[in-house]
Amino acid sequence: MSGQSGGPSGGPSGGPSSSTGGGTGGATAKGLADKTGSWLVTGDDASLLGDAVSKLVGELVGDRERSFVVEDFAGEELDVAAVVDACRTPPLFSDRRVVVLREAGALTGDQLQPLLSYLEEPMPTTKLVVSGGGGTLPAKFVNAFKQPGAAVLNTDVGNREAHSWVTERLSHGPVKLDPAAATQVEAHLGEDLNRLGMLLVTLEAAYGTGARVGPEELAPYLGQPGSVPPWDLTDAIDRGEPVAEALKLLHRLMDAGSRHPLVVLAILHRHFGNILRVQSPDIATEAQAAEALGIAKGRSTFPARKALDAARRLGMRGSGDAVTALADAELALKGKLDWEPEVVLEVLVARLCRISRTARGAPVHAGARGHGRH
Repeated sequence: MSGQSGGPSGGPSGGPSSSTGGGTGGATAKGLADKTGSWLVTGDDASLLGDAVSKLVGELVGDRERSFVVEDFAGEELDVAAVVDACRTPPLFSDRRVVVLREAGALTGDQLQPLLSYLEEPMPTTKLVVSGGGGTLPAKFVNAFKQPGAAVLNTDVGNREAHSWVTERLSHGPVKLDPAAATQVEAHLGEDLNRLGMLLVTLEAAYGTGARVGPEELAPYLGQPGSVPPWDLTDAIDRGEPVAEALKLLHRLMDAGSRHPLVVLAILHRHFGNILRVQSPDIATEAQAAEALGIAKGRSTFPARKALDAARRLGMRGSGDAVTALADAELALKGKLDWEPEVVLEVLVARLCRISRTARGAPVHAGARGHGRH
């Protein structure tokens, strides 16, 4: 993902997931360079992680000659002692050294111990960047970067942050997408945000740096739709959306999201199971619904409110019909019917949409099948 503009909401470009021992939060690497000597970049997505490290290193190097400044360490035969030696070596042809350690998650606590000792007394002329990919980092090691003079940059992008993350990345991109194209990109990629960087690079190669790109210019380069969070599907069902729209979300869950049909069925079971658990005349408030669902005090009760609203719309009959549809689908997936798993889930989603639309008093549209993969 090198060569991309911008960074994750918690990456070098700042954001709520950035934290430093000095408490400066979402400042950029350039703004923190004088105060911060060591950086730990974490995240679950390897592409976003690598992109953030590349951008951070670029900001720390600045206008300096990279070959004189950067030492990059990676590989299975990595000697952490050599990394520490590089950190403790004064710069020769510049005012700083930037030392990069990649895939630190593949190292054990004992292997990382020399770096912990270095962090207790770092060199003022060295900027250390540690990439946390490759496995789980020891808590002690992560905590060492939460001390003054160090920073932790988390590249994970939550669903609540996705819109602002995409907007920020597009605003600094090599091409300019008009509002309609920007909306199309966000909807199309869904959870697959790691595809955005290469999409922008491809658009730049196709149309030139700074080119304005609309939906027509964008369309040939979008590729397959990305995955979506499970609640996009359950929300569409609850709203009683047309079957074709719900099936698009179903296929994005199974195809781009690589979710097994039984996993998708479990998602729907859990959703309607929560609705049944609050389907009682004794449950009238969001707090009571939260208690019925076992939501701990202090946690968000939003799922309880959604379940309670859905229970009120469906009523006992609608909830019962939904459970029957789920039971039929489970038996079909386990071999009662000689249907492909995809067909079973398509029929199930169509039935659930019909149940929701009926409960809302909306007209029911035919056409459960014939909406292949989108």
